[in-house]
Amino acid sequence: MKKVLTSGIFAGVALFVISYGSLFLAVKFFPWLFVEYNSPLFNATGSRDVLFYLHPFVISMALSWFWERFKSLFKGAILLRGLEFGLVYAIIALLPVMWISFSALDITVSIVASWFIYGLLQALIAGIIFAKLNP
Repeated sequence: MKKVLTSGIFAGVALFVISYGSLFLAVKFFPWLFVEYNSPLFNATGSRDVLFYLHPFVISMALSWFWERFKSLFKGAILLRGLEFGLVYAIIALLPVMWISFSALDITVSIVASWFIYGLLQALIAGIIFAKLNP
């Protein structure tokens, strides 16, 4: 359990820094995408911003537990194990969630695609960290 918590917290910090930094880069390089967030569908009051900033820690703890349960299935070098882990997560969790989000919410394909890519990158980074810290 200690390895799950330790690697989960470390991955959470890494994902927070990377996610926060990449948000600024994404706004700079893809401003047209963020115009779509000016929809009433999204919370514009800022009352739940803390939930947004806690997301990297929530996802990293969940992925850390998932890694602990299934790490023996991923073979090869650290990088390969981490990448395979991220891809497995993207296929079994992200793809269905993005599918239902697109079908049920009034959002564009570009938003769904950006969420999928964002989640995939988070899982790849977390997988590499888990493979290194909790082999």
